[in-house]
Amino acid sequence: MLDVLNLEVHYGGISAVKGISFAVEEGEMVCLIGANGAGKTSTLKALARMIPSSGEIHYRKERLDRLPSHALIKKGLALVPEGRGIFARLTVAENLAMGAYHRHDQAGIVADLEHVYGLLPRLKERAEQLAGTLSGGEQQMLAIGRALMGRPKLLLLDEPSMGLAPLMVEKVFEVIRAVAAEGVTIFLVEQNARLALATCARGYVMESGKITLADTADRLLADPRVRAAYLGE
Repeated sequence: MLDVLNLEVHYGGISAVKGISFAVEEGEMVCLIGANGAGKTSTLKALARMIPSSGEIHYRKERLDRLPSHALIKKGLALVPEGRGIFARLTVAENLAMGAYHRHDQAGIVADLEHVYGLLPRLKERAEQLAGTLSGGEQQMLAIGRALMGRPKLLLLDEPSMGLAPLMVEKVFEVIRAVAAEGVTIFLVEQNARLALATCARGYVMESGKITLADTADRLLADPRVRAAYLGE
């Protein structure tokens, strides 16, 4: 589904992503783990065409790196950004409606809204509440729900556990697993390496802008280098 070749991202003279290549197959849950500043978020922003990059990004055999960011949602690719990026002065319902801005199938939008509310009942309870007044965990759920309103086939998730209490992290990852179970392919960037590898089938390890390890999640969890660097063992 996603095939990335020699991706590079530069900020002025600083090289943040240094010619990485990786792939995500349809129906997979794949994670990208690494320390803060490793280049993980820059990688996702490049995939979502939010920042300039070089290299090739193939999505379902089409070159994404030649498209503007706003065209990607129609192709079935959505990003839940780091920091959530919700519209604080809009209500929960209005935020969800923004996720379907490109769609014109009103019956489908209504059906998908009910589906999102079923998946995330807390959002239905707060449908008329301003999004900026939600808790951090509720805002993360809203960001996921908004992305789902675009009917993505590939969902990019950037640090969904960031800043959340452990109980809320557990709830958010329950939602992520439920979304994957419905057939949405997921590429997850997550600083919590143990949680990411416990959730996904495969993983990549990123260090200083390069991918240094790639394997099944089980093997990465057992790898002494990963255990020492990211699991505190």
